[in-house]
This record gives sequence, C-alpha cells and structure tokens, in this order.
Amino acid sequence: MYAPERQQEILRLARESGRVDVLSLAEEFQVTAETIRRDLKILDRSGLVRRVHGGAIPAGRLDFEPDVTERESTAADEKDRIAQAALGELPADGSVILDAGTTVARLAAAIPVDSGLTVVTHGLPVAARLADHPGIALHLVGGRVRHRTRAAVDAWALRAYAEIRADVLFLATNGFSPDDGLTTPDLAEAAVKRAAIAAARRVVLLADSAKAGQEHFARFGSFADVDLLITDSGLSPENAAAIKAAGTEVLLT
Repeated sequence: MYAPERQQEILRLARESGRVDVLSLAEEFQVTAETIRRDLKILDRSGLVRRVHGGAIPAGRLDFEPDVTERESTAADEKDRIAQAALGELPADGSVILDAGTTVARLAAAIPVDSGLTVVTHGLPVAARLADHPGIALHLVGGRVRHRTRAAVDAWALRAYAEIRADVLFLATNGFSPDDGLTTPDLAEAAVKRAAIAAARRVVLLADSAKAGQEHFARFGSFADVDLLITDSGLSPENAAAIKAAGTEVLLT
C-alpha cells in the first residue's frame, strides 16, 4: 500500500471511530510506529485530523476530551514550568481557588507544606495533593464527580462557589484563543468554571501553548475575565499580542 492510500484509510478510520492510535495503526498496516506518526503529521498539516497524545482525532471534533491520566503525560515539561511560575502568584496569606486541571494539580503539588493558605477546589486530584499540608485550610467543593476529569460539577458545586470570595483563582482550560475565549468540552464543567471566575478577585489562567487555537463545545469565559495568562514560549507572538490587547498580562515560561 502506498503512503497516500494508507493515509486515506487512516482518515476513514478516524472519522468512523472518532479516534485512532499509533500502535494499533502500525499493527494493522504492518508498518513502524514512526511511519504512522509521519502519516498523522501529514494529515494534521492538511487540516484533516488533529494530533493528540498517542494518536489523532478527526479535525473539527469539538467534543473530544482525553482522560485525566492521558492529559497528565501531555506537555509535561511545559506544565511543570507553568506551575513553578504560578507559585509566584500565590498570595502570601489569603485564599485561592484551584480549578480542576492537570497543570493546576501540578501547582498544588508544588505549594510548600508549611503554607498557610485557605484553598478551595472542586478537583479531587488537586485536593489529594494538599490533604497532607497541615497549615492549609482545605475546602473540598462537592457535587457529581465526572470520572473523565475527577471534577465535581452541578448544583452543589455552583452553590458553594456562589457563597465565597477568594483572592485568586488559578484557572484551567481545554482550549483558548483571543477571539473564541476559553472553552471546554462539557457544559457542566463550563458552568462551574464560570462560577469560580465570579468567586475570585483575580484570575490566573494556566494553559500550555498547545491549547492555543483549540475550540471546544462549551465556552465559559473570555480574556476579559483573565488578569494573567501563564503559558510556555510556544505561544505565537500574534496570539500573545492579541491576548495582551484584550487587557490580559501574558507570562511565558
């Protein structure tokens, strides 16, 4: 089979299944994983698929949401640098909201054990990283837990955030752009993120540059809601300039 024929078949499989993975494709077509990665790169450049960790999804699929365990290993170095930079935005003594997200969870893991912060979160992985910090007053927001993200959502979570006013929110997103704002695949998660934004005096968005230009089903805010974006140096100068024009400070790590 010639490469263009294989790529056409890969595209068909992606559209039928909603996702393809490198190892399965390599086995099916009896080629190396590197050959499949080159095929996916060509299809991605043509705008036919979007590459994700371990494979690809059809372009334009706005409802795709990888599991939290998969997202943990995606852009790990960039997320670590963003989390370290975010430590400088913690108040010396005050209250913070930590959104559900893998980069925010890395920030939680980096918070010093002797910190005296008050922390509110609806993310189970975030809470687990702080549960053994004796100086932190940890408040876990309840609700229905989404298994894919380990985040509490729905009415209980919305009521909890309506009752507080925190100094800083460290916010996560699945996609962002200057025009389309902040998006996530799930409407219930979007509602909780909006409530968390309203509950904080200052909003710091933690997002690696691979999320720039990604658009998902549920929009929960714009850069008018964000005081500071902490991202990595992969963010294009054009995107950075447009985000700054919206009034958001941008910190590249």
